[in-house]
Amino acid sequence: MTRSRRLKTLGLIGLLCAVGGTALAECADVPAPGVNWRRCVQDAQDLRGVDLSGATLDDASFKRADLSGALLAGADARRAKFVSTIMHDIDLDRARLIRADLTNAELTGASLREADLTSARLFRADLSDADLTGARLANADLLRAVLAGATWIDGKTICAEDSVGQCHPTRAEPAISDIEPSG
Repeated sequence: MTRSRRLKTLGLIGLLCAVGGTALAECADVPAPGVNWRRCVQDAQDLRGVDLSGATLDDASFKRADLSGALLAGADARRAKFVSTIMHDIDLDRARLIRADLTNAELTGASLREADLTSARLFRADLSDADLTGARLANADLLRAVLAGATWIDGKTICAEDSVGQCHPTRAEPAISDIEPSG
């Protein structure tokens, strides 16, 4: 191998190490608003109540993690993996979850107002009592997703208890004046 070719090879290896080192350093950063955890693996981590608002989470993995009560408003989590993740009462308002995998995620009481869930996988996700007002669900996979008590994308419809895979509006309760007195 010629000297110039060796120098080019060593330069390329050095560049790759520098880039890899930077990525590792960012993945080790503490949870904070705007953190860059792109392509980071945070599987099985206890991240309850953390503030990751506006964070970059593209292609990151949070499989089996606990993000209950966390703030991810405005986070960019395209293609992120939230498989079997506990996300009770999480704030995902205006989050970009395009093509994110939320298979088996527990999103009870989650706020997903104006979240972009285009082509997201929500297979068997539990969205009970979640707020989906203004969420974008184009091509989202809601197969076997539990939507009981969820506020649907129109912000008005509450999904019935038997809503699985799609939102069935609750039947309106009869007004007190509509009930005939007995006797």
